[in-house]
Amino acid sequence: MTRGKAWLIGGIGLLLALVVLAVLLLQAKRVEQFALGRAGAALGLQIEASGAAEYRLRGTPTLVVRDVTARMPGNPQPLLVADRVLLSLPWSTLRARLQDLDFTRIELDSPVLDLGVLQAWQATRPPGDGRIPSLSKGLAVIDGTLVADGWRIEAIDLMLPLLDADQPVRAQASGRHVAGATTLPFDLDGQVERLADGSPLGVSGEVTIVREGWQLPARLKMRGSWRSGSEGWGIDRMRLGATAAYQAGDTRTPFALGLVAPLRFADGATRLSPLAVVVRPLGDGLVPALKATGTLELEDELGLELDGTFANWPEAWPALPAPLDDPAADTDFSLDYSGATTLDDVAAISLARDATRADIRLRLADVTGWMETAATGTPLPPLEGTATTPRLDIAGATLHGVTITIEDDE
Repeated sequence: MTRGKAWLIGGIGLLLALVVLAVLLLQAKRVEQFALGRAGAALGLQIEASGAAEYRLRGTPTLVVRDVTARMPGNPQPLLVADRVLLSLPWSTLRARLQDLDFTRIELDSPVLDLGVLQAWQATRPPGDGRIPSLSKGLAVIDGTLVADGWRIEAIDLMLPLLDADQPVRAQASGRHVAGATTLPFDLDGQVERLADGSPLGVSGEVTIVREGWQLPARLKMRGSWRSGSEGWGIDRMRLGATAAYQAGDTRTPFALGLVAPLRFADGATRLSPLAVVVRPLGDGLVPALKATGTLELEDELGLELDGTFANWPEAWPALPAPLDDPAADTDFSLDYSGATTLDDVAAISLARDATRADIRLRLADVTGWMETAATGTPLPPLEGTATTPRLDIAGATLHGVTITIEDDE
């Protein structure tokens, strides 16, 4: 073969290779556009992918798209962006042109979901419960983020080995809730017997509230039954138990916490009502033994109302004068807080024992700072309020009709 023929054959081979590559790339783009178009039409979204696409038809059809953006028509704020999305699905779903919801596996790398846009999109969806998609090989979310007004959950890793409405669903989730200066890292395992009303579910794992100068790690277990419908979803007969410890420097105050309430998620809000709370100290410390009932609501702000009773007056609290110095006497209390989810706003607390009453206002962040120095600093926590009592015995004197005013003076 002459050198000229060899170059000619080599050139033709290279040209054919380039043509085949171009066809494959065009096919990948067509597959991507078809899949994203069908998914967008079904969901009422505009879904685009600006990165490179890959697809595989041998075995289980699989499509990988990059730099994905999903928007509501007419809304410039994305509902979802993701660095990479993998969609694996059986041939039966392809033949049905994605009309059924039987998939093999979905993976999302670095997805960012906007909760406000999600709620707006949900409001446009037709009524009805709809069918839950199935994922025979599960779902994986790596380094995800959920963004809301005033808070976010970041570094989300979520693993579901299987998703099937008629099979037990197990999940592992970790991440970090961030609201202002407060972070809450979590690592949880969960299981629900079936994605149907009344099905038993459970969650266990570790969460930690972290702020500058202190933290509160907790180990929790939760049980209840799944509830879903047109008014949102939630957990009936929720029972949550936790062992926790307030830690600041050398201070460590352990306690146990129990909550009982129906839990509801609807229209972006979380509600626990009616709520029953039990707190029990584990050793000596600043935590009282108490029982209370009330409500908790969480949306853009936190609302908490409790009415209950202290079963003891902790020794670490400021000592009360006679005749109020019986540490075993019950003290009724109420708490009302409405403000930032970081608990930086003012809470109103009322205390009552027989004819003695106190109405105080305080900030949790200020009180936790006082707790760190209570042994060596001022004996009174930073608060404002008034207290009235018919009688006090102080330094051998008896006072009647006493009114005390406390001002938080820096």
